[in-house]
Amino acid sequence: MNWRTTLILAVVVLAVFAYLRFFEMKQPSTEEARRQSQNVVNFDRNKVDGIIIQNGDEKIELRRRDNKWRLETSIKDQADGALVENLLSDLETWQKEGTIPAKDIAADKSKLNEYGLNRPKLKLKLIGSDRPPEILFGKDAALEGRMYVRFENSKETFLARQSVKKDIDKKAEEFRDKKLTDVTTAQVRRIALKTPGGEMELEKKGEHWDIVKPLRARADDEKIGDLIAQITTARIQQFVADDHGDLRPYGLAEPRGSITLFSQEGRNDQKVEIADSIKVFGQEDKGQMLQIGSVPEKEKDQVYVRFAPRGAVYTLPKKIEEALNTKPADLRDYHLVRIDTNVLDRITIDVPGKGKTVLARKDGNWTIASRNNAPADSRAVRRLIDTLQNEQVTKFVEDVASNLPKYGLDKPRLQLTFSSFASENTAETKAGEQPFAALAFGKEDGDNVYARLTDEPFVVAVRRGLLDQIPADPLQWQELSIFKFKPDQIHRLSITTDKELSLERGENNQWHWVKGTGEIDRANVQSLLNTLSSLHAMRWLGATKPQDGLEKPQFTLAFTTSPDNKTSHRLIIGAPANDGTWCAHVDGREGTFVISNSDLNTLRLPLAAQPSPTPSPTPSVTP
Repeated sequence: MNWRTTLILAVVVLAVFAYLRFFEMKQPSTEEARRQSQNVVNFDRNKVDGIIIQNGDEKIELRRRDNKWRLETSIKDQADGALVENLLSDLETWQKEGTIPAKDIAADKSKLNEYGLNRPKLKLKLIGSDRPPEILFGKDAALEGRMYVRFENSKETFLARQSVKKDIDKKAEEFRDKKLTDVTTAQVRRIALKTPGGEMELEKKGEHWDIVKPLRARADDEKIGDLIAQITTARIQQFVADDHGDLRPYGLAEPRGSITLFSQEGRNDQKVEIADSIKVFGQEDKGQMLQIGSVPEKEKDQVYVRFAPRGAVYTLPKKIEEALNTKPADLRDYHLVRIDTNVLDRITIDVPGKGKTVLARKDGNWTIASRNNAPADSRAVRRLIDTLQNEQVTKFVEDVASNLPKYGLDKPRLQLTFSSFASENTAETKAGEQPFAALAFGKEDGDNVYARLTDEPFVVAVRRGLLDQIPADPLQWQELSIFKFKPDQIHRLSITTDKELSLERGENNQWHWVKGTGEIDRANVQSLLNTLSSLHAMRWLGATKPQDGLEKPQFTLAFTTSPDNKTSHRLIIGAPANDGTWCAHVDGREGTFVISNSDLNTLRLPLAAQPSPTPSPTPSVTP
């Protein structure tokens, strides 16, 4: 045998092996084969394109298109997909609980009539590749919950549960989807609202909604979501009629109003089924329009509606007509400002006559860029952003800001500018600061102050107290951490009140007096060091003023953080503030801050141990 013959035989053997292997893989396992043999019907639900139910004189045809089920006869409408999928699931798990052989049926021709299978009124046919024969449903069996079934062109009869019969023994109307639409709230990108008061249009840009008609303004995202949800979650109460006839009895010939939802699914050349026709939308998404009519005479808790995509008249709960009372003011966003914190890198606080404070974000923290990038109180900056984001306007004063001097907004008393910042030129942005919002504050009016976003035409009023939460002095934005040492880094300590005490740490890490006498209270010294080494301000007051009492301090604490005592620090405590805190200043930092009374009490602990009181002698008693 030559090599060529050997090679041909090897190829043949491999081909046979591969075929047998493929054939075995396609065959169900023994357990699976046993289960399938007990099924009334075996099919692949993914290949089912349609279902035909013959229920007496009524034929019900359901078709799957784009993974959605529709009724084609005797009604054309959107089908309840969950109901259809439940039917298919019940068919998949439908088991034979008894078999009457065809020969037994042939031996007694009255059996089919007895089982209701000679001319059954209820039939089910699946449409698609590899479909099983039509299923015929007979009478209920004597055994509770069971019935007789057989296939078309077969006399073999099975005993099975009634679950599938219950799924299909319905009128066509019962297969209609009672959920008004399958569009979700998140998919809606635009809304057109027609009411007796006029027309409105709303549009979603990014993550937020805007009113675009009859005025351009920010919209309240939550309120818009609630408005959309009234439609996307609406449940049909009654199927009344198709919309091809006289709509006057339903108040829909001239509807009181309408809401049209435009979905992000709408795109060029999209096929959309409307009633019994298929239309192709080109450059424009026609939307899903819900028209609202009159209230039925008998069902006062419902209202007639026409939903154009389904080409029919229904009733919905009367609550849906609340949308007709909506006015632009009801949907406006009452938040003072939207700040995109993802791109926010700079906040500029501009107060005429006091200069500008520029806060800059760096590596997740904030600095005072206008003071050589000194560390800022990052929590205070984030608190300001949160305050502004959550601040609600108390009143929309003017929709067209035509007279800015009237409100003091031609020369604002304070202006905030929010910017992004790029250190280098890119394809999207140029290097440098790029402002994206500016908020100006004008005159006061009682408890309010006038304000406006400079890129919006409106004048609004906000509470006057908001200005008190925007420090204009850059010193007030300094970080609250005063000292950042470890207690054992402090080498020498001097306290001056009406006298001076001084301690120094020795080579054995023991403290001894440089100026002072008596036993050293080491516990008090350690408490003082713990507080001093990580001292934090409660807040910064700003530039130092005479009333801070720092020229004649009540308490001065100096310390060094190097064995040679050359690296020195000094803390000065001045006058009490008006809230139980104390004015303070530290060398190397500008301005006055305040510390808590508890911190001051710890810093003033006595360094010398207090002598134990000598117990007084007990007088003797002479009996």
